[in-house]
Amino acid sequence: MEYMTPNFSQEMLKTHTILAPNMAPTQFAVIKAAMESEGYRIIMLENSGSEVAQLGLKYVHNDTCYPALLIIGQFLDALNSGEYDLEHTALLITQSGGGCRASNYIKLLRKALVKAGYGYIPVASLNASGLEKGSSMPMSMRLLLKVLAAAEYGDLIYALHNQVKPYEINKGDADAYVTKWTNQVNKWLKENKNYSIFAMKRRFKDIANDFAKIPVNRTPKVKVGVVGEIYVKFSPMGNNDLVSFLESQDCEVNMPGLMGYIEYSVANATLDVQIYGGSLLKEKGADLLLSILDSIGIAMSKAMENAGFHGPMSFKELMTKPDGILSLGVKMGEGWLLTAEMVELIETGYENIVCAQPFGCLPNHIAGKGVINRIRAKYPNVNITPVDYDPSATRVNQENRIKLMLAVAKERLNNSQV
Repeated sequence: MEYMTPNFSQEMLKTHTILAPNMAPTQFAVIKAAMESEGYRIIMLENSGSEVAQLGLKYVHNDTCYPALLIIGQFLDALNSGEYDLEHTALLITQSGGGCRASNYIKLLRKALVKAGYGYIPVASLNASGLEKGSSMPMSMRLLLKVLAAAEYGDLIYALHNQVKPYEINKGDADAYVTKWTNQVNKWLKENKNYSIFAMKRRFKDIANDFAKIPVNRTPKVKVGVVGEIYVKFSPMGNNDLVSFLESQDCEVNMPGLMGYIEYSVANATLDVQIYGGSLLKEKGADLLLSILDSIGIAMSKAMENAGFHGPMSFKELMTKPDGILSLGVKMGEGWLLTAEMVELIETGYENIVCAQPFGCLPNHIAGKGVINRIRAKYPNVNITPVDYDPSATRVNQENRIKLMLAVAKERLNNSQV
């Protein structure tokens, strides 16, 4: 049986409010402003809780990967809430386009909508792979540039927040600066300012230098990196608010940014040609785009370092980190990026790592859990804990696993200060 809902159309931009899952709250707050500046009426959903997961389980088979279950449950919970004019509401979902089941979430969502009595709700797809041509989200070049700028700014603000909050003298300063700069960037985007490459590079300095003014006490803390499947890595609903838990344990958290995944997707277009053959024009075009994106990341990192913060390495350098551990041909799910991010974290002082893995995501279990022994052989001091997230896993068990990792980390920290 074919389950279909209406396709999203250009005309619906004028008549419909678009609901979208809020995967990365800091970054998505700026991306929302970028889309609103181009006429989109969009709401990033905040509804969460066990009832969302249970609703997802009701309409999605229980062997489906956990992110799909949560996202579909969140959409259905929002539609059930009575808060929206359902005749003028659409849903937005991203598609990775690779060998991940995320490419097929939209089919599962359409099926769930029909079964739940919402078969008239249109669904829009946001992807760069040519999928769902009849229902793809209309994207102008200006909007695309703004969304990329929003992701860059969001990554910077989030990284600075994480490096300040554990050490702030006046509690709440880091959060206040996130609000301050999120509002400022949103204002720029709505005024069509500061989203060009050259403008971003100037504004990075302003943001980093302002965060550096926050009074801090740099007492030694346990440093923890967070990697994993993209949704459960970033989403507080998907990872049971992992970052807040780590902060409550007096840790400094480093979560590699959203742009890393975007650059990874671009890099894979080049790697496909190099490893498997194909169009040299495609390879050169993707490599040029990656160089442009990487130059922005390098400028961000320099702005952070010049302001006294830790800046991430360039993406092209990051691509060398899986060498001897995992081939760059492994690109299902987060593929080689998972290994690269773990190695970068280890080499920059974040030797304690939580690898967040959702149920049903076989590629990430292989590229995440599967490389841990190889990483430990190369970096004996690494302290990695893989944590599974699924409807049956309790938050207490997850946090207890992390506490065991932190106990080792704190003992090592104390010994290093003797």
